[in-house]
Amino acid sequence: MVTVPDRAGPAQPSASSPPRAVGSVRRTTSIDSSRPLGMTGAVEVDARARDLATRDSGESHEQGQRLWVTLGPDRSLQAVEADPPEPRLPDLIGAVVGPGFRSRLARALPDHAQHRTLLHALLDDLPGAILVSGYAVQRSPSLALGEELRSDGAFADHVRAAEDMCSGWASDATIMVTFRSTGSVPTPMGPPAPVLERADDPHSWHPMGALPPESTRRRRRLDLVPPSADRGAWTFDTHFRDSYSDPDLVETAVHEYRVEGSLDTDGRRIGEVRAEARVLPWVECPAAVGSAERVTGRLLADLRTDIRTDFVGTSTCTHLNDSFRVLADLLPMLEMAGGV
Repeated sequence: MVTVPDRAGPAQPSASSPPRAVGSVRRTTSIDSSRPLGMTGAVEVDARARDLATRDSGESHEQGQRLWVTLGPDRSLQAVEADPPEPRLPDLIGAVVGPGFRSRLARALPDHAQHRTLLHALLDDLPGAILVSGYAVQRSPSLALGEELRSDGAFADHVRAAEDMCSGWASDATIMVTFRSTGSVPTPMGPPAPVLERADDPHSWHPMGALPPESTRRRRRLDLVPPSADRGAWTFDTHFRDSYSDPDLVETAVHEYRVEGSLDTDGRRIGEVRAEARVLPWVECPAAVGSAERVTGRLLADLRTDIRTDFVGTSTCTHLNDSFRVLADLLPMLEMAGGV
C-alpha cells in the first residue's frame, strides 16, 4: 500500500447535521457495501432511504425504502430485493453496476426515474457506491491481495483509462504521478468520521445498522427548507460522505462534500449554488468546487442529463457531480412539502 500523506486533501469532516426546520423535507440515503466472504468475493449491499416532512404542528410524515443487493466479483447484479417490493427489479439481474447501469435502470423502472422515488435514488447511486467500495480492497491488510492488484494488467489499464476524468485524476495530479512512478495507486488515509446523527433529534437520520469491518458506507442528506420572512426563496442543503470501517471498526471519512443554495421563485430552477470540500483524498481535488457556479440557472428536471453531458474533465469531480445530480430529487420533495 502506497501512501503520500504530504499530498493529502482537506480533512475537516462535518461533526453533526443541521436541525430540521419547520415545513422542511429531509431525504436521507445510505448504501453499505461489505464483502463477508473476503475481498475477492461477492459484495453484499444494504441500502436504506427515507423522506421526512416536518410539519408546522411539529409532527412529521415519513416514507421509507430498503434495498438488498448481491453483486458478483465482476460487479454483476446477482440478487436484488426491496421493501416496499418492486416486481420489476429482477429485470436488472445480470446488469453490471458500472457504466451503462443507470440507462438500464431508466428502461427497467421508467416511472421511478421520472418521479425520482426513494428506490430510484438508491439504485441510481449504486454505481458510485460500489466503485468506492473498492477502497476496502485497497485498504485490505492482505499483502498477497495487494501484490495481485499491482500485477494485474487489467487494473493498470483501468487506471490509465481514468486519466483526466476529474481533478483528482488529472495527468499531473498525485494519483497519476504516483502510479507512473510506483505502479500502484496511492491510498488516501482519511480522518475519523464524526457521528452525523443529532443527539437532540432521534429522527435526524434514518436508522442504520453497524458498519461491518472492512466495509464502506455512502450516505447523503438533502434538506429542502421553505421560504421565510428573511429568506424569500426555497433553500437546499445537501451533505455527502463516503466512509470506511477498518478491521478494528474505526470509521474514517474518504470523501465529503456539502452543497448549499436556493431555488428561483417558481421552484423549478437553481437560483444559486455553492460547494464546500470537507474531506477529499488529494490536494488537487478541491479545485472542482469552482464547477458549482455552472449549476446556477439550470432546471431541476434537466440536472441529471446536464451534469452527465456538461460536467466532465479536470475542472470537475465525479463525487461532486453526483451531489449536483441529487438536486433533481428536490422536485418530489417540493411536492411533499406542498411547494408546487
